[in-house]
Amino acid sequence: MKPSLQLKMGQQLTMTPQLQQAIRLLQLSTLDLQQEIQEALESNPMLESEEAIQDQESRDREASNAAEGEQLVDLNAQEPPASSESQEPEWSESIPKDLPVDSGWEEIYSSMPSGSNDEFDPLSRSRTTESLQEHLQWQLNLTPTTDTDRVLGEAIIEATNPDGYLTTPLDDIHQSLALDPAFEELDLDELKVMQCRIQQFDPVGCGSENLKECLSVQLAQLSSQTPFIHEAQKLIDHHLEALGSRDYSQIMRRTRMKEHQLKEALGLIQSLNPKPGSGVDQSEPEYITPDISVRKIKERWVVELNSESLPRLRINNSYASMVQRANSSRDNQFMKNQLQEARWFLKNLQSRNETLLKVATKIVNFQQGFLEQGDEGMKPLVLADIAEAVDMHESTISRVTTQKYMHTPRGVYELKYFFSSHVSTDSGGECSSTAIRALIKKLVQDENPKKPLSDNKIAGLLGEQGIKVARRTIAKYRESMHIPPSNERKRLV
Repeated sequence: MKPSLQLKMGQQLTMTPQLQQAIRLLQLSTLDLQQEIQEALESNPMLESEEAIQDQESRDREASNAAEGEQLVDLNAQEPPASSESQEPEWSESIPKDLPVDSGWEEIYSSMPSGSNDEFDPLSRSRTTESLQEHLQWQLNLTPTTDTDRVLGEAIIEATNPDGYLTTPLDDIHQSLALDPAFEELDLDELKVMQCRIQQFDPVGCGSENLKECLSVQLAQLSSQTPFIHEAQKLIDHHLEALGSRDYSQIMRRTRMKEHQLKEALGLIQSLNPKPGSGVDQSEPEYITPDISVRKIKERWVVELNSESLPRLRINNSYASMVQRANSSRDNQFMKNQLQEARWFLKNLQSRNETLLKVATKIVNFQQGFLEQGDEGMKPLVLADIAEAVDMHESTISRVTTQKYMHTPRGVYELKYFFSSHVSTDSGGECSSTAIRALIKKLVQDENPKKPLSDNKIAGLLGEQGIKVARRTIAKYRESMHIPPSNERKRLV
């Protein structure tokens, strides 16, 4: 076969660097976009922040005013004050005579932040998060103990999980310590005594092996005169499993308690904390900055971008004016490339904001029922509906709605929250899964606590409203909302 040349025509999608940057900016969250903008400001001299310029101009004005004030003071200082002699004794008496020259005060004052530093926060040292183990270790360090007891306490604290329970049985901890020659003669009772001391730390009950022991320790902290404390202890010791399954009739039959007695004892148990370690903060709180703000003005829902979350950028005119068209030098070419990249970056940022605002506006138009009525007014909505409305691809809508948040009068929601599948109704209409979840939650809240609604009963009640939902679908929605089954929701009134 002879080699030959052939001419063919075809289309091919090319991902230019500009298009790649636009796609990347579109899918970034507000926090990630702030970091991306900061990196662009640091790497490209053609970009500048309007806020930074305004701050610099403000500092320059303050410095100029301060310089004028100092000059005025120097002029006034040429004339000695008339009452200088009368003020001198008062000033000398205010200085301690026995203060040594090298007293260390200068070093202390020099290490303190100046009053003009706005970034200094005197409470910053107290805002560090603390794990449960660190919290218990801090209390152990304040407790007068021997070196041996301290090692035992550290072993128990190390085996305590964030909920406050031992991940390793006390017998296993004893065996692992006994491998050390220094603890060959260690008695298990010594380890139990140390466990009891740690269980009295704050929060009470940490270091327990199981729920029964944890609740018993917390109950023992209460006064012996507490009403129904003995009945509560009996329930914890002998009927904890029956309490978990809400089998109150069996408990009253075996304990011979009256219904009001069981109710009071149960209320006392419910006042205890089954996970004492959860009360200690173990992570930094995460704050969400909304990208979109929605509010109602004159009976009309208005959608706005949150411009305060991102810095305003512009081209640095001083550097841009230095670029020469006919100059082909290396420095001029570098400046020209940086100017072009800055323009692309600003254009892609503007495109991102316009796309986000357009998509959010369409979502609000579709979901006005939610804004007016809550979850029950949510309509079925999928990505294809918004993509068709704004004439974009579904993948673009998916990027726009991921990790983007909307501030509404009902709270802050991710844009993904407004999308949900649909369920057919008897009238031929559709009902969103979010609205069905809201209806299930409302039915559970209004149910008789003595006779909770089963999944079949909930499906029947929804069917009476014209919504056809299978029992397994009810169970799936109920579990997604962390609502326990009917047998676990049963309680005394």
